[in-house]
Amino acid sequence: MARIRVALCQVNTVVGDLDGNVERVVAALAEAESAGADVAVFPEMTLTGYPVEDLVLKPGFVADSVAALEKLAQRSGDCVLVVGFADAGPANALAVCAGGRVQGTYHKRELPTYAVFDEGRTFRPGAEPMQLYGIRDLRVGVSICEDIWVEGGPVHQLGAGGAELVLNINGSPYHRGKIIEREALLRERAAAAGCPIVYVNLVGGQDELVFDGGSMVVDPAGNVVARAAQFAEQVLVVDLEVPERAPGLADFPVLELPAGPVRDRSDVRPPVVTPVLDPLAELYEALVLATRDYVRKSGFAEVAIGLSGGVDSSLVAAVAADALGPERVHGVLMPSRYSSDHSVADAVALAERLGIDHRTVPIEPAHAALLGMLAPSFEGRDPDLTEENLQSRIRGVVLMALANKLGWLVLTTGNKSETAVGYSTLYGDTAGAYAVIKDVYKLGVYELCRHRNALARARGEEPPIPESVLVKPPSAELRPDQRDDQSLPPYEVLDPLLEAYVEGDATATELEAQGFPADLVRRVVRLVDLSEYKRRQSPLGPRVTRKAFGRDRRIPIVNRYRG
Repeated sequence: MARIRVALCQVNTVVGDLDGNVERVVAALAEAESAGADVAVFPEMTLTGYPVEDLVLKPGFVADSVAALEKLAQRSGDCVLVVGFADAGPANALAVCAGGRVQGTYHKRELPTYAVFDEGRTFRPGAEPMQLYGIRDLRVGVSICEDIWVEGGPVHQLGAGGAELVLNINGSPYHRGKIIEREALLRERAAAAGCPIVYVNLVGGQDELVFDGGSMVVDPAGNVVARAAQFAEQVLVVDLEVPERAPGLADFPVLELPAGPVRDRSDVRPPVVTPVLDPLAELYEALVLATRDYVRKSGFAEVAIGLSGGVDSSLVAAVAADALGPERVHGVLMPSRYSSDHSVADAVALAERLGIDHRTVPIEPAHAALLGMLAPSFEGRDPDLTEENLQSRIRGVVLMALANKLGWLVLTTGNKSETAVGYSTLYGDTAGAYAVIKDVYKLGVYELCRHRNALARARGEEPPIPESVLVKPPSAELRPDQRDDQSLPPYEVLDPLLEAYVEGDATATELEAQGFPADLVRRVVRLVDLSEYKRRQSPLGPRVTRKAFGRDRRIPIVNRYRG
């Protein structure tokens, strides 16, 4: 039985910030060293950030990545450093560093080209002979992310090649339920490899993606013997007792690494297995982390949100306040002639409970002026959606003007149900930089609002979202007594149909076979298909489902297939 102390270094990197990422690694490595770790393991593409997309096609960027690695390797000592970087090729690579230099590299073999991934386009797969590394009398194999998802792939081969421990570094993005899938997968792979697997995942937001951390260690019996927190940076130090395996005839060659002095192991670290968050808490934390990182990594400090008194803007404001601090969030009320008194009151109550700044900019003067300007061109035509959309577009102009003048970033408030069917106004409520709940269906918005209120009650605080917001019929308030269900099916009916069509990739005929009413299917499918051009012009937002609009789902705008 061999004992090894492993540090799972779950860090939040910034794409392209090579110097900053080196500093992040150095800080976490120092923490691992002070804890007496034998090996410190970092996520996929740590030095470059992930995903790098077409940055890796720039030879100068790859050269800078390699230079950053050489600089970092000089910092390595007795504690072996395993870190991801972009190598020449270009290759999605990891380096094993010890004794002040790079001892070996490995290039990712399995390049994903599905869902949000397009690595087959930007990287070359690794083809070098596989080898193991000798660390504390153990034969240790290394692999990268997708390598572990392929049955019979590199991780299985490492086990068959004599590995007694496998280190797998990852940039695995979040979607609801992903961590449970990972656990099930790791149990299978650890059993097949016949050795423990150390799985280290990235944490943080990058454009549409949010990485949830949740790094873990799984033994061959299928036990999760250690797990780091979700959605937070952490250096988790774990003592592992690993049975030594007799060398086989076909084992991979072993490169012995500088060992340094034998460390005192009297301070055995008890296993830390952080519980998995419940689904609503997990989703809320994903939105908070994604919003915080998008704003800060983009160089902004403060945000603006149009507050309508509705459930969507209430949730976005709560997420923003939790992500950035209430002092950095500015709510803008923009009442029109159709805004109800209760909506204005609800928006003010929300802002006061969250402790965010709020101001009122009535849009009636601009609305009246534009109607007057357009009256000669509209003469003889009845009012319709044009006049309704005009109000939304005025609000977009107001928000963007405030953002430009005051240095804010605008968060939009549209949800996935509305985005799917085009229940939004281009250059109006789609005006902004980041769509916080773009991948959350309307019913999920209500669930998250109640979750946030429950958190407040548990802390002895007043729930931030007024109950009146949660019980009144949803409305855009662009005409007298308007309600969403006058234009759309009830969300209890609409959301399951959208999920089956968008995430399930069903055709209209298949949806009807599943029991959805034919007239509803044809109407909703038509709305979704016709709205693709709007979605292409809308701001990005965090991906939290298996299939979000954008990276995941690419449907032709000019498209006559009706299924």
